[in-house]
Amino acid sequence: MGQNVRIDTADVSDAEQILKLQYLCYQGEAALYNDYGIAPLTQTLDSLREEFATHAVLVARLGDEVVGSVRGVVEDGVARIGRLIVHPRLQGHGLGTRLLNAVEDKLAHAESFELFTGHRSEDNLRLYVRLGYAADRVERVGPRLSLVYLTKTTSLAA
Repeated sequence: MGQNVRIDTADVSDAEQILKLQYLCYQGEAALYNDYGIAPLTQTLDSLREEFATHAVLVARLGDEVVGSVRGVVEDGVARIGRLIVHPRLQGHGLGTRLLNAVEDKLAHAESFELFTGHRSEDNLRLYVRLGYAADRVERVGPRLSLVYLTKTTSLAA
């Protein structure tokens, strides 16, 4: 199945599919922290569309369906990567790795990469560490949630 999935630069016309997938994919995170007010679940379609002007937005497509996405932006030499999502039925087949590698390639002019996930999100943490990220800092953002920020230097900085 994974080989039929292609990764492309997203078009703003993909925004609605990306947002629906984002809402679906972050339900588990919301349940894990008992907080359905997390940013990925409250983002509006307009605010996502605005990100297309500043961010590299990539999608994974299976036919015409958006089954994964990731986005990132370079600020002060740091590529900030976020919203890595893969449709639940396709998780565990390497698609998240492919998306993360693709956005890193797209933002390879940065000196380092940074992403974050919730402190209890063990699958995410395992994936990021396996791909060369190291925990850099933890920020408490609420009574039930701390964000673990992970970083990795790019080949430019090495």
